[in-house]
Amino acid sequence: MKNILKSAFAVVLLALIFIACTDEADRDWTTTEPTFNLKDTSLGTNVLYETMKNNPFVLTWDHAATSNYNVVFSATEDFATKVTLGTSTTNTFITTVGDLNSKLLQAGYSPYASKKVFIRIEAGSEVSNTISFAVTVYPIAGPIVTAPVAGTPVVLSPADPAATAMTVTWNDYSTYGVDVKYLVEVAKKGSTAFTSLGAVTIPNPNSNNLTRSLAVSVKDLNTATLSSGALIGQAYDMDIRITATTTSAGGSIVLKSDVVSFKVTPYQIDYPNFYLVGAASAASWSEVNAIKLHKNDNISEIYTYLQPDQFRFLGQQDWNPLNYSIDDTRTKAENRYFKTVSSNVEFGNEENMKFTGTAGIYKIEINADLGKKSLTVTPTTALWDIPNLYLVGSIQTEAWTPASATPFQSKGNGVFESDPVVIPNGAEFKFIGQQSWGDLDYGNISSAGNTGYLGPKDHNGNIKFDGGGSYYTIKVDLKKGTYQLTKLN
Repeated sequence: MKNILKSAFAVVLLALIFIACTDEADRDWTTTEPTFNLKDTSLGTNVLYETMKNNPFVLTWDHAATSNYNVVFSATEDFATKVTLGTSTTNTFITTVGDLNSKLLQAGYSPYASKKVFIRIEAGSEVSNTISFAVTVYPIAGPIVTAPVAGTPVVLSPADPAATAMTVTWNDYSTYGVDVKYLVEVAKKGSTAFTSLGAVTIPNPNSNNLTRSLAVSVKDLNTATLSSGALIGQAYDMDIRITATTTSAGGSIVLKSDVVSFKVTPYQIDYPNFYLVGAASAASWSEVNAIKLHKNDNISEIYTYLQPDQFRFLGQQDWNPLNYSIDDTRTKAENRYFKTVSSNVEFGNEENMKFTGTAGIYKIEINADLGKKSLTVTPTTALWDIPNLYLVGSIQTEAWTPASATPFQSKGNGVFESDPVVIPNGAEFKFIGQQSWGDLDYGNISSAGNTGYLGPKDHNGNIKFDGGGSYYTIKVDLKKGTYQLTKLN
């Protein structure tokens, strides 16, 4: 009997030992009681900013024994899924806010969204208490271009400039909690001089399910390619990149994609020249004096005089071969061009249009895109019939001093001419109608430069000219909207 009891006791003891060993091997650390103290030295602020990335993040704990420590964190209090933040052989762990931010992003934390993080220390079979805080991380990974793929050839044709040349697409594995603006840019391969093709803003929330894509027109891609130095009709290597910009209380974060290289074959843009002629204009019906508009890509424009009467545009300072008028069934077929015109322009006769506004200086703008072919005539407050005109700028004895501005000679009908004047390199100047700063202010059309076309106040920039120290006369025609510099021998 004693032997039977001893045997039974031995079996039970072995079972208990087996169970104990199994429990030790399968210990669930998510429910382990803490055996040493982790001090709560968490962040003073729970919002991380990119400007904080080099700031230290420090954890300390009390533990008498020497050990190898694992610093772990989890998105849940039970540490069902945990991630190692780092290791230490002392009772202190030091990393950076940037490293913490990166590890949280890798663990699935979303930028700009507050989420709680739980941290504890593990030392063999021992664990510390848990500290926790809500944290808002910032993005560090930029977008990834998915189209065009590297080496994609794009051959452009002038048949339809408004057509889509390519659709740029990209991924962004950062899940932003704020609006994000994506800028799409291209440049000559290897260059840093990028040109914008457009931008897409993905709002938060994205209720309309906007996609990360941008359709680029033939015209825009062709213009950008030519501007970067490409040759007509030859395949040209271009780089494309996407820049993501987000803004929060901590400032803006700008993240750029890697560049992707592809090939573009551009074409010669051949928008027509336009010459204004007719009784409505300052040129009247003199084809040799027809006023050429300033052309910049598909836009031709000028600030010039109009009065109510008939007019049209020529393609040259001659009556043939090109004439441009309103696209109307009553217009001669070969003269039909403008699909849309402003309300102060109407059909005149089989060759001409008619201007119906009051006499004055107007901005004439033609959009020659094949899909547009529009004519817009906009009134201005600029004056042309003024008694005096003065030269002001860097070439004065007292630079940019209106009170001592140099007077022009009036030739009548809005035309003024200067006495011979020395113009050095780097000269900048304008024309004013009074010896003070005021409304009578004329410069280069739209912006600084030397186009030969005038722009009125608020629509001009300085005339910039390298005269080399030679003598010039300057002729200004306020009625036509032009100026001319003539070098004297």
